[in-house]
Order: sequence, then structure tokens, then C-alpha cells
Amino acid sequence: MNFKVPRGTQDILPGQSEKWQKVEAIIRDICHVYRYNEIRTPIFEQTDLFARGVGETTDVVQKEMYTFEDRGGRSLTLRPENTAGVVRAYVEHKMFGAPDQPVKLSYLGPMFRYERQQAGRYRQFVQFGVEAIGSADPAIDAEVIALAMDVYESSGLKDLKLVINSLGDKETRETHRTALLQHFEPHIHEFCSDCQNRLQKNPLRILDCKADREHPLMKSAPALTDFLTEESAAYFAQVKTYLDTLGITYEVDPNLVRGLDYYNHTTFEIMSTASGFGAITTLCGGGRYNGLVQEIGGPEVPGIGFALSIERLLLALEAEGVELDTASGLDVYMIAMGDEAKQKTVELTSTFRAKGISTEMDYLDRKMKAQMKSADRLGAKYTIVLGETELEEQAATVKHMESGEQQKVMFSELVNYLLKQ
Repeated sequence: MNFKVPRGTQDILPGQSEKWQKVEAIIRDICHVYRYNEIRTPIFEQTDLFARGVGETTDVVQKEMYTFEDRGGRSLTLRPENTAGVVRAYVEHKMFGAPDQPVKLSYLGPMFRYERQQAGRYRQFVQFGVEAIGSADPAIDAEVIALAMDVYESSGLKDLKLVINSLGDKETRETHRTALLQHFEPHIHEFCSDCQNRLQKNPLRILDCKADREHPLMKSAPALTDFLTEESAAYFAQVKTYLDTLGITYEVDPNLVRGLDYYNHTTFEIMSTASGFGAITTLCGGGRYNGLVQEIGGPEVPGIGFALSIERLLLALEAEGVELDTASGLDVYMIAMGDEAKQKTVELTSTFRAKGISTEMDYLDRKMKAQMKSADRLGAKYTIVLGETELEEQAATVKHMESGEQQKVMFSELVNYLLKQ
């Protein structure tokens, strides 16, 4: 049978996986500096968690979730995003009672959405995200945005644009909802069936529609920022002040609503402005979700977070021509000539590895010339040759590949010699 990778997924092969490891290392270092500790949640959760947390009117819940029934008759869903799962864990383990607040968490792992495959978008994709739960301070909004920007800039990206908006509080959104109904209702028949269904349930979702994004009424829709309460406007102003303090450039987009229902107050997206990156420029999205913890069964605790796609980060690096330093560096390549020499090579290879010296050897019994070529391809710093003469003298021929210099080193001194080098 001719098996192939499932549609919307990919194999990450050696040569590419090193780039992933490099980006992941950058992410983990930044999380350590910002003090966002890693949390690992299950890949599947109860379906109702996403319906309640993400929102029943969102594209994610209506069209994109991988949902199945287990043998016990329970409805489970492969996680399409991880904020709901992290908040579930926060509530279940009573992390709101921890002495140090807010609780700052990070995650990195696969998510699943059934959507049309595009450049940098897959049905199984990897997201990095952070959640700061337990503070309503606008300063932490700025910190979360700064962390996201730091990930991209530390990876080498320069062509970036940060867009922010405020969705306000409950009063703001109710007033805005009424205005949206009055704006769209007379012409709703001109919109797609999804928008027609959302009109009464959640008209804000219409602004996030991809099919009707060019409709004239989209551009003239009432801006949510025009309906901000005094308190919401003051909060948003403070967030912008903190971003200014941090030297982070941003644009305010009144139509930025994000695709998930739990957002309120601050929302943001980071986009690539690199030429040739593609029509869909969003790299990262996030925002504040006061009320989500309570919706999932916890106390009334505020939170904010973001998620970014590793695939799209790598695509942006490619668009800007940024080469990640992924050189793994092979220390030693062992070359054995003859069966007895191979026996000693196996022993020395194990000894070197135990001391943290990266070592490779030939397993195809090739001639010396072929083994030397292999050592060169792998970028070995040293080759160590063992043959009959070396076994008799109990000393290996060590060659420095860059300079071409070589010398004999006693077997008993090899480890110390290599460690000094």
C-alpha cells in the first residue's frame, strides 16, 4: 500500500527539525526570563469546554473542531487552541489560591483544526502561547505583548507590525451590539449564511468574517472604540502608555475583534510585513479574557494571553531570508580499518559519548576514503583513525579537519586530549 502523510499534516525531517529546536530554545529562554512556567495539558478535552470557552458562534467550534465519541460515550475534542484547557487546569487545580499572583504559564504543543491547508497553516499545527491569570493590571497586558514581540525579534524577524484594539467591558459590548444590529440588519441578506446566523447570536463575529471582508458595510461598521465606557477607555489608554514606555510601536485597528468569543478589553495581533510572505499576514493573536475563568467554573479572575504558530514563524523567517544558526557540531568521527580496530572503535565511541563528546562512526564497513568523506559532510572537527598499527602502538591517529594537522595520541589520553581541544 502507498501510505502518505494525512492531508493537512507534515513530516518534519532532519535538516528542518533543527530549526524547530532552535526556535523552541529561544522561546524557552524568553519564558524563563519573563518567568512564565510551562504547563502541559491533554491533547484532547471535553467538547463542552471548547463550546463554552471558545464560543458556540465561532468558526472554530462550528466548523473546525475534530470531535469524536470515546468508548464510554463521552464527547471529546482534539484541542483547537489551548487557552480553554489551561484555564480548565487553573480552575481544577485551584491555582487561584497560589500565594504568588498572577499565575504566569506557557505552553508549546500541537493543536488541531479542520481547515483548508494554506502556506504555514495545517490541520495539525504547533502553537506556543502564554497565559497570565489573576491580574487586571494594564501593565501585564503590555508585558504579554512585549514577550510575543521579543520571541519574534530574538528569532531574527524585523518586518513586524503590532495592531491593537479594545473590545471594552460588558456594557461597552452591549451598546456596540445594538449599533451593529442596526447597521447590518437591513442588508443582512447580502451576507453569507454564517453572518446571517450570527446576526442575532453575536453580531460582533460578522466583523471577523473572511467571506464578506470586502463588503462596504464592513468598512463603515460602528467602531467598538467609539462605544468604550469611561473605565474601558482609561484602561486602553494605560495599556498604550505602557507600550510607549517599552518602546513598542503599534497601530490601533477598531475592527480587530479576533476569532474567539472570550476576548474583552485588550486584543492584539502581530503581523509580518515581509514582501512575499502571503495574503494572510497574521503571525500571532491574543488578548484579555476577563470572565473566562468564571465561565469554566472558577472564581471571577481576569486573564490575558496569546498564541502563535511555530509554522508561520518559520515561514516569516524564510520570507525575510533569516538563517537560523542550527549547526549541531560533530566533535569526532571514528574511522576503523579492520575487525579488531572496529571493536576498539565501538569501545572508544561509547567512552567519548559518556563524557559529552559527540561522536559518530561508520556502520557500513566502507573504505577509509568513503569514511573521510562522511566525516567531512557531517562537519566533524576531528577524525580518529584506528588500524593495525594504532592497535599495536595503543595510540590513535587524530586529525584536525580544519587545519589538516594530525598526531598520535595514546588511547589512555584521548578523552583528556579531546576535552582540552
